[in-house]
Amino acid sequence: MTAAAGAADAGAPSEPGEGAAAAQFGSGIPDVVTDASGERLARAASIGAGTPVLAFDVGGTDIKSALFDASGAAVGLRRTPTPEAGPDMPARLVERIGELGDALRAQHPEIVPQAVGFVVPGIVDADAGVAVFSSNLGLRSAPLRMLAEQRFGLPVAFDHDVGTASWAEYMLGAARDYPNSVAIIIGTGIAGTILVDGVPYTGGGYAGEIGHSPIGEWPCPCGARGCLEAVASAGAIARRYEAATGVEVDGAKEVIARAADGDAVAGQIWNEALDALTLSIAQLTAVIAPEAVVIGGGLSRAGGALFDELRTRLAARLSFHRIPVLIPAQLSGNAGILGSALRARRVVA
Repeated sequence: MTAAAGAADAGAPSEPGEGAAAAQFGSGIPDVVTDASGERLARAASIGAGTPVLAFDVGGTDIKSALFDASGAAVGLRRTPTPEAGPDMPARLVERIGELGDALRAQHPEIVPQAVGFVVPGIVDADAGVAVFSSNLGLRSAPLRMLAEQRFGLPVAFDHDVGTASWAEYMLGAARDYPNSVAIIIGTGIAGTILVDGVPYTGGGYAGEIGHSPIGEWPCPCGARGCLEAVASAGAIARRYEAATGVEVDGAKEVIARAADGDAVAGQIWNEALDALTLSIAQLTAVIAPEAVVIGGGLSRAGGALFDELRTRLAARLSFHRIPVLIPAQLSGNAGILGSALRARRVVA
C-alpha cells in the first residue's frame, strides 16, 4: 500500500492541540451531549462503580468538567473556555474550576463528590502537586493541587493531562491488555507516555516528550532543530504544505487526501511525516520494547494511510526486535476527563 492509500478513511480528534485537530478531523463519535452553548461534546464513557468525584481536564483552549456519580457515569459533562494566561493565573484557573464544580454540585445535589481530579498540560510534578511549567497556561512552579484543595475542601489528585489520558487508555481503552506500552498523541503537537507495568513513567514530569525527540533537521518552535512534531504533527503537516505551495488547506486531513489524489508535494510531506514517526517508534522499540504503541489525536483515525504504512515501514526497519502492536486510541477526546476521574478515586480508595 502507498502512503496515500487509505486516506479516504482519515478523520478525528486530538490532544495536544485538541481543539485544532478536532476541527480538522471531527469527533468520530456519534453519541454526543451538548454544553451550555449548544456545542456538541463526545459523551464520556463510564469509569465503573465507585466513589463519586469531580473531574477537570484543563487545556490551553478549554476546560472539560464533569461530575461522576456512584455508577461511574459522567453527569453534566461540559466544555468552557480556559482563562487567558496572565497575572495570578494559578489563582484564576483554580477559581474557574471551582466555579464549574460549584455549578455541577448545585445542579446535582444528590451526588456528593468525595475527591477532585485535575489535570493540566506541560511539565507536571504530580508528587509535589506543582505545575512546573506550562506555556499554554502561562504557569511556572504553580502549587495547583494545594490551591485546589483549599478551594474545594476535598482531596485532589493532580497530574499531567497526556499521562493521565494514556493511563485511562490502559485502564479502560485500547491499551488494557498491554501494561508495557507507549501512547503517542498526535495533534497540533505530539506528546506521549510510557507505561511500565501499567504505571506511567514520569521522569519527574519530564518524560514522554516524544514530540521533541530529535529526528531530522527541521526547525521547531521550541527553539531546537529536528523535533519529531516539527514534521509529523497534524499542525506541521498542514503548515509545511501551505509553505511549500502557497495553498491554504483544511488541516492535515486535506494534505493526506491530496496525497491520495497524486499531489506530489502532499505525497512528499506525508511520506516524510510517516518516515519520522516510523523512526521514532523504532527507536522506542529498540530501547524499551513496548508491547504496543497506542496512537491517538488528530491522525489516529487516518485509517490505513497511517496505521498500515507505519506497520509496513516499522517491519522493514527493525530486524530481531519484537515489533509492537500498533493500535488506535479508543477513548478519543474523553481520555483526559476519564483519567482525571479515575485519579480522583485513587486518592480516597
